[in-house]
Amino acid sequence: MIFMSNLILRLAVLSFILGLNFANASSQQTPATREFAVEVFQVLEMPLTVTNAALVKTKGGYLLKCSLSNSSEFRQLGSRYSLAIVNSMNVTTAIVTRNEGFKLPPYQTKIVTFRIPAKLNLKGDERLVLMLEQAVSTDYIWEVVKSKESLGAYMAGDYSITPRVLRVSNQVDAPIRPRVIY
Repeated sequence: MIFMSNLILRLAVLSFILGLNFANASSQQTPATREFAVEVFQVLEMPLTVTNAALVKTKGGYLLKCSLSNSSEFRQLGSRYSLAIVNSMNVTTAIVTRNEGFKLPPYQTKIVTFRIPAKLNLKGDERLVLMLEQAVSTDYIWEVVKSKESLGAYMAGDYSITPRVLRVSNQVDAPIRPRVIY
């Protein structure tokens, strides 16, 4: 009988301690993050497609999370994008342009996170617009011609302007091809 009451007492103490641990773990606050939706201005001639873009505010600054898809036969090495911030009065308050490096195999999709080092003060009523300006692969570089004008027209509501993309050979990152000497 004493053994049984000792066992019950030990189980009660153990369950009490475990209950305190769970209560303590649930009461600890996780770092506050705030997520802002990002509208993506798709450039159809680019080999990269950006979807599910969101700007996440953390303690250390802002992170751009998105999904990248490679629709070409070449491995993508990086891109340049512009993130425009338009306030509620439809005035562009900032445009952040960043170059990012990554490796994305042909015909693959990858979820990526990029850190934005710029100091931004977002209130939550801004419109965020993202546009890819350049894509770099092992063989080619795709560049949007007059990208700032296209992005400005899109943000102003003129959706009739289609960005034109120029593709050139990548002489720097191209794989070395064997030379045949006759």
